[in-house]
Amino acid sequence: MNEKIEIQHHTAASDYTFYKTLLESTKAIPWKIDWQSMQFTYIGPQIQELLGWETDSWVSVNDWVERMHPEDRDRVVGMCVSQSKEGIDHEADYRALKADGSYVWIRDVVHVIRNNNETEALVGFMFDISERKKNEDELIRLKQELEVLSYQDGLTQIANRRLYDIVLAREWENAIDAQTPLAIIMIDIDFFKHCNDHYGHHVGDLALKQIAQLLKSQIRAGDLAARVGGEEFIVILPSTHQEDAMEIAERIRLCIANTLICCDDNLTDCTAVALTASCSVGAIVPQHGDNAEQFISMIDGLLYRAKETGRNRVIVL
Repeated sequence: MNEKIEIQHHTAASDYTFYKTLLESTKAIPWKIDWQSMQFTYIGPQIQELLGWETDSWVSVNDWVERMHPEDRDRVVGMCVSQSKEGIDHEADYRALKADGSYVWIRDVVHVIRNNNETEALVGFMFDISERKKNEDELIRLKQELEVLSYQDGLTQIANRRLYDIVLAREWENAIDAQTPLAIIMIDIDFFKHCNDHYGHHVGDLALKQIAQLLKSQIRAGDLAARVGGEEFIVILPSTHQEDAMEIAERIRLCIANTLICCDDNLTDCTAVALTASCSVGAIVPQHGDNAEQFISMIDGLLYRAKETGRNRVIVL
């Protein structure tokens, strides 16, 4: 009997040694916390290699909390406590403080041990996910950059037709709900084909770029200037009455007419060309049932009238 007990004891010790060696040979960091005392009863030695803190410095849950980035602390601790009380396994991503003062991204995967429907202990693994987070952040950045580019005119770097359509629909609905005026300015560069034919398309492109910047300089925060065609631009002016929109359109017209457009990339020493623009203006307090496309079509018709009656002028709806 004694021999049998000794064999069992030896087997249990061997199993413990085997599993301990197995756990401590992985990159994942195993740990265990007693729920009642909130004390660490075990943490893998890998923690020192990853974070630089001595293993015996992980005494209580407070050590874990204090070594978490302040911006992550409330979110992670609150979630982990509530899930643990309910006996729900969970995981959390957060930035862990290293002994040298820097941070690494950690994913904690937590298993809740229950006894008679009461939480008894937490066991889990910490994983270093810094590289994964870095890749995720880069992917998010690239997606945001792509989104910006998808709303931006490639030549002039101002809003394109796609963004104009989205903003017009939004501001039209806002104007209906708030019963505030919405104004539109259409701008078309006069004799632009002649500019391209005489100076070349490169000069025409430079002219469009500079005119786009002039437009941006003459509008207010909250307004939108967009390139919607070859040499055609539109400005959306939320909460703007017709008289104010006329003043802005006239400022834009004068600014373009009084600015010599550089014909080459050397903006400090270049041959310049004078251009003018025709503008049409309309404002409306839209009602339910009014059609934005019809309103824009009316302003577009006015723009043709401005060009037919001499160009370099502002005509109002």
